[in-house]
Amino acid sequence: SLLLLLCALSIADADPTPVVLWHGAGDTCCQPGSMSGLAEHVRDAIPGVYIYSIGLDKDPPTDRVMSYLANMNEQVQRVCDWIAADPKLQNGYNAIGESQGCQFLRAVAQRCPFPRMKTLMSLGGQHQGVYGRSRNTVDSPKRRAISRFRELQRLITMKSFSLVQAQYYHDADDEELYRNSSIFIAEINNEVVINESYKTNLMALDNLVLVMFDEDITVIPRESSWFGFYQEKNIDVIVPYNESRLYTEDRIGLRTLDETG
Repeated sequence: SLLLLLCALSIADADPTPVVLWHGAGDTCCQPGSMSGLAEHVRDAIPGVYIYSIGLDKDPPTDRVMSYLANMNEQVQRVCDWIAADPKLQNGYNAIGESQGCQFLRAVAQRCPFPRMKTLMSLGGQHQGVYGRSRNTVDSPKRRAISRFRELQRLITMKSFSLVQAQYYHDADDEELYRNSSIFIAEINNEVVINESYKTNLMALDNLVLVMFDEDITVIPRESSWFGFYQEKNIDVIVPYNESRLYTEDRIGLRTLDETG
């Protein structure tokens, strides 16, 4: 269960490892019904733990808007600076991301190794990005709305420096275009060139916990939560994480993490 996983993140003593949280799209860091609920679960599981819940603005409505409209390379750097300035995080911390907060926290781990992220728990993340269409033919108003939004992403992703979701759009129809045009997700996945520091920093994690929701219709494909993705030009086939170019070439250290347990 999630509570057991949370307990495993921190030694039950008088000074447990702090926890950093990052919420998903349309959520806020600290309001009731938002990430505050997860924070309470963490406090119940790890009494006395210090929690830093990331909000891109102190005003909750603005924080919510910035989960849709922001340059995430700039925002990741801001979060890195905030974490580095927090005296309670200087000896390292564990991190839990929800939805898009997962890949943003992974970018923190890869780009900003000090203070050290010890464990990254990813809950329904989009580590290989998202695509506009699903191989699942079951129709619903929600699925149609999501599909229309993904198609909008596709139209603007190569030009957008502000729509957050466009910055982790992954075009399954044209991998070369995706790799050369993506301003965020392809870059942190070392898709074009290998940034050795990204690889070294991710391999420094003690644990990488990847949770996929098996009924997820928002993350398309849901296997992106496990670094899986569609085969190029064939959305009827999922390439699992351990058959992907990212894994077989060990471009970010994922294979090394896997092989070392």
